[in-house]
Amino acid sequence: MTEWPYVRLSEVCEKPQYGAIAKGSAEPVGPLFVRQTDIASGRIKWSSVPYCDLDPSEFEKYAIRPGDLLISRLGNGVGNAATVSETRSAVFAGYLVRFQARASVAVPEFLGYQLQSKAWRQHVAGFRSGAAQPTLNAQQMGDFQFTLPPLGLQRGIAATLSALDDKIESNRHIEDLVLDLAEAMYVDECAQGSELLLLKDSGRWLSGGTPSTSTTEYWGGDLPWISAASLKSFYVDASDRTLTAAGAAVATHIVPAGTVLMVVRGMSLKTEFRFGVAQRDVAFGQDCKAILPRIDSSVLAVALRANRETILGLVDEAGHGTGRLATDRLERLPIEVPTDTRFAKVADSLLARGTQAARENHHLVQFRDALLPELISGRIRVPEAHRAVEEAIA
Repeated sequence: MTEWPYVRLSEVCEKPQYGAIAKGSAEPVGPLFVRQTDIASGRIKWSSVPYCDLDPSEFEKYAIRPGDLLISRLGNGVGNAATVSETRSAVFAGYLVRFQARASVAVPEFLGYQLQSKAWRQHVAGFRSGAAQPTLNAQQMGDFQFTLPPLGLQRGIAATLSALDDKIESNRHIEDLVLDLAEAMYVDECAQGSELLLLKDSGRWLSGGTPSTSTTEYWGGDLPWISAASLKSFYVDASDRTLTAAGAAVATHIVPAGTVLMVVRGMSLKTEFRFGVAQRDVAFGQDCKAILPRIDSSVLAVALRANRETILGLVDEAGHGTGRLATDRLERLPIEVPTDTRFAKVADSLLARGTQAARENHHLVQFRDALLPELISGRIRVPEAHRAVEEAIA
């Protein structure tokens, strides 16, 4: 294997910077406001980014630019990182830290992939242990060590992995597009005729739970355990934590594909309503609710999406910046169900296309994550990896 020098992140970057203190808003009151919850798989999920009313004199100080590395410093998402890839009128929030690569020694996209590696996750985990509220300061981030190949190889590695990420991003665009189309068609159908249904009557409601985290035989199985932190996609089929059958049996429910899952407690509720449809059997934590639908699952999901702003208006404060959706308030929410039953088939077809894109992404992400350590360590050469990527995205 090629011998590349070990460096610290701080040695190949300019002085890190903490983000702006501001409040997110759905209204375009100022620049876009990138938060830790807007980071997914190494990129910024711009569709979820709110605005903020930032003093214009502060904009240049916090404005993000292509090549910026943003790292979450607090909470369940601590250590999550994204590389800014496009120019937007946007600033970054105070729970994020910005690193900027020194162009003479490091390629920012390569550094971004280092921050997706197992070595980085292990580095972060060393500071999470035993902490009630995990934190990571800029100095601790900067102490991360990794191998640094020459600039030309850094560019080649980044370009190879970016080809996969571009395909993943394209599929995510399809996922969002079919949801937008389904929602628009739902609104049109309801205008033609609909019946009101209280959300509590749309299906059987279930609460989740968390098995003892100190009992090792409960964790690490094949069953995804969905939490407020991991429910980020409409198409729910994976989580960063998994349960064994024994773990699920003692503390939570297992729900089948087609179940609608919702976050009812968490920091994300201050700015967005997270929900999705299970694509396979999953378990879930106490910060989520599940509905086993009595009406068509796709219709229920699209109806929730069309009412997400109304639902956000039901959120109250649970303390320490945590939002809460009280079950009794949510159950009383009236939703419209189109009287034309043909809409259900249309919605099913559209969401099936989104599911297809999401499943392809699941495999592409697994492939990328397997390729990443081989490339950045030099165990696989760029030309060999490039051929494998071309086959994967063909």
